[in-house]
Amino acid sequence: MSDSIHVSRQFDEDLSGLRTHVLEMGGLVEAQIRAAVEAYATGETGIVKDIVENDHRVNDFEKIIDDETIHVVARRQPTASDLRLVMGVTKIVTDLERIGDEAKKIAKGARRVHEQGMLQLPRATDVRHVADEAVVMLRQALDSFARLDSQLADAVIHADAKVDAEFKAIVRQLITYMMEDPRTISTAIDIVWIGRSIERIGDHAKNIAEHVIYIAEGRDIRHSGKEE
Repeated sequence: MSDSIHVSRQFDEDLSGLRTHVLEMGGLVEAQIRAAVEAYATGETGIVKDIVENDHRVNDFEKIIDDETIHVVARRQPTASDLRLVMGVTKIVTDLERIGDEAKKIAKGARRVHEQGMLQLPRATDVRHVADEAVVMLRQALDSFARLDSQLADAVIHADAKVDAEFKAIVRQLITYMMEDPRTISTAIDIVWIGRSIERIGDHAKNIAEHVIYIAEGRDIRHSGKEE
């Protein structure tokens, strides 16, 4: 085997390892979100503890992948599409780490809601519904990265508007309940912040999809929209 073929194979393995670690990190983050929403639904404090403790695993993934990208750039000197992949990975990992932070916020908010013993606000379960939609966005964004599928990434970008709209609807409902019954204010505010974290997860999933389009097509659409 010639040296050039050996180097090329090693480079492919490096890139494959990068993508695998990103998807593993994404799977962990998705599990964190689902667990946080479960904590909201059940009030199980043990789940909250696990989520907070597992957050370090998300951060460890970020450090590992950052080190790997530095290695790839320094040792392999990627060009063109390969360089876009490496740079896109660094941005995707940042969004995944922030999603992990939002999952931790949801878990802590869920614990406060249940400690106050006033979960049964009307329509409060809508938070779980919008959380499911945000998780679907994240999973599809990761699938689009795995396949470098611009069309799927585009669908994720467009799905963000629905998550935003549902979050705003929840806020309007909760404001009404707070005005009608001041005793609900503390719990309602916590639910608003939980909803806000879910809305932010949708935003980060959208960011990931935008990075996928950059990797696949070389177009940066972050501030212009895919149509442009």
